Amino acid sequence: MNILELIKKFPTQEACIKHFEKVRWGDEVKCAYCKGENTYPNEKELRHHCNDCRKSFSVTVGTIFHHTHIELQKWFLIMSLMLNAKKGASSYQIARDLGMRQATVWSIMQRVRKAMKTNDKELLSGIIEMDETYVGGKPRKTGKKDDNDKGNPRGRGTKKECVVGMVERGGKVKATSVQKAQIKSYGLKQLVRDNIDMDNSLLITDEYKGYMTMNKIINHAQVNHQKEYVNSYDIHTNTIESFWALLKRGIMGNFHKVSKKYLDNYINEFTYRYNNRDNKNTFNDLLLRMV
Repeated sequence: MNILELIKKFPTQEACIKHFEKVRWGDEVKCAYCKGENTYPNEKELRHHCNDCRKSFSVTVGTIFHHTHIELQKWFLIMSLMLNAKKGASSYQIARDLGMRQATVWSIMQRVRKAMKTNDKELLSGIIEMDETYVGGKPRKTGKKDDNDKGNPRGRGTKKECVVGMVERGGKVKATSVQKAQIKSYGLKQLVRDNIDMDNSLLITDEYKGYMTMNKIINHAQVNHQKEYVNSYDIHTNTIESFWALLKRGIMGNFHKVSKKYLDNYINEFTYRYNNRDNKNTFNDLLLRMV
């Protein structure tokens, strides 16, 4: 849903609330406190009253919108801008576009990112590509000894934050930040056990030694990047590399710097957009996640 469509569909707070009620409850309003259906509306205050527990409630009770002082239309606009920006949109840019405080927009965006978190119980299956990348800006040349990345090493020699990802060919992606100790053989195997249907999948990785014994738990193939990027058996990790390109270009180009504390929230945003790239009902699905 683009901005023009959203403004036409939700011109007022009442229109936003009515739509959220439809998404959350459908045709039967349920009490946000006791889940009872013996309710009646208070149209003037855009609320409902429950005859069972005798409480008054609105559709935002029990959601991330509860107690917000920001109109739902602005929440919806921020959500739409985040969903439509393939490489992300910064809180500074959205704040300028909507005439809001940057700190307020940043706080709202972090809540939306938490709602975007992938369901970890869903296992990936089929042909799965697995790889790790490292997120962080280049060291600044200050003339002083650089204690972050001495000599600006790349890859596994860096002190940047490590992110491990797994993607189905033509399907969904899962990614999470990990400690350096977790990219040893035992840590990578545990990630595979937690996220992949090992009986019905082929795992494809690069030649990193942490993957060398992966064939003990799953069908495993490797591509040697020192010789080739795709071999004659269509063994490659180009799909996960493409996702890394979106993530890193988004972080470097739009957000510039992401702290370790909030890194997983940004990963949630990029994985959610990728996994819903063909979903025409993404906006309503995201609203449901906020309940």
